[in-house]
Amino acid sequence: MATGQDVTEPIPSWDPYARGCPSRDVLDQIGSKWAVLVLGELGRHGACRFTQLRQRLAGVSEKMLTQTLRTLERDGLVLRTVYPEVPIRVEYALTPLGETLRGPLKALTEWSVRHIEDVLAAREEYDERNAKR
Repeated sequence: MATGQDVTEPIPSWDPYARGCPSRDVLDQIGSKWAVLVLGELGRHGACRFTQLRQRLAGVSEKMLTQTLRTLERDGLVLRTVYPEVPIRVEYALTPLGETLRGPLKALTEWSVRHIEDVLAAREEYDERNAKR
């Protein structure tokens, strides 16, 4: 039996600023526009069918929604449940891990709404400055 002294392998330290760190992939996914909106929608309304999500997320294509849901499912953030009915019914819901993102994503969403006017003004100012170059 191994003791604490016998263990020589380092415990991994995840650093998203380090090249090759897998946490970068997670940040990339949960920071994408559609992932944020899908997770937010499932957090607000609970389990949804694909068509419900597509209707609620104006502008998302079927392909993009499918890709986003598959990636979120792979990452353990969304659970896909298939009900053996005729016709087959499929629902998507947040997993317990996905639920842990509700607070941070809500904060980002609230920030974006609260500061959109400042961002739009900054963009306009930037564009005017750079149009004169």
